[in-house]
Amino acid sequence: MKLQTVGMLLAACMSSAMAAGDPSVSRQAFGEVAKVLQSPRCMNCHTITDFPRQGDDRHPHAQLIKRGPDNMGTPSLMCMACHQAANSADGLVPGAPNWHLAPLSMGWEGLSAGQMCRRLVDKTRNGNRDTPALVAHMTADPLVQWAWHPGAGRTLPPLSQQDFHEVVRRWADNGAYCPR
Repeated sequence: MKLQTVGMLLAACMSSAMAAGDPSVSRQAFGEVAKVLQSPRCMNCHTITDFPRQGDDRHPHAQLIKRGPDNMGTPSLMCMACHQAANSADGLVPGAPNWHLAPLSMGWEGLSAGQMCRRLVDKTRNGNRDTPALVAHMTADPLVQWAWHPGAGRTLPPLSQQDFHEVVRRWADNGAYCPR
């Protein structure tokens, strides 16, 4: 009887460990996620400045655009005044629904992959998003998905959209661990 109890406890522990995922797989997957998050398509709006950046060289936005109190520009020049729900017909003005800057709490400039990950999963900084909500944001939010359809000569992120979605899910499914 004791052997059966030990076996059941061992099986329960193994099941619990498997449910938590594999930290090394999760950390490796986030390393791939970070490559996209550190690309200009993401970093230009995940800035630590009072203004957005633009272009692959990440220069300050033309027209002296400012962040504003709600990360959507200033009352006299909101982001959506130029950035509509889709790229302009000529592709020069990028667009996606709800165009805005990420909050300063989600600024990633100068952070390592591990620091970025810890900031990303910190609910006090990320808009109170749990892991499933982060996955939904990174794999379904139209503004995030715009990165793979940026228009007019803008460099795409280093992973395909499908590959990015896969590594985001692998990271989350294995426990959403952060690189050290």
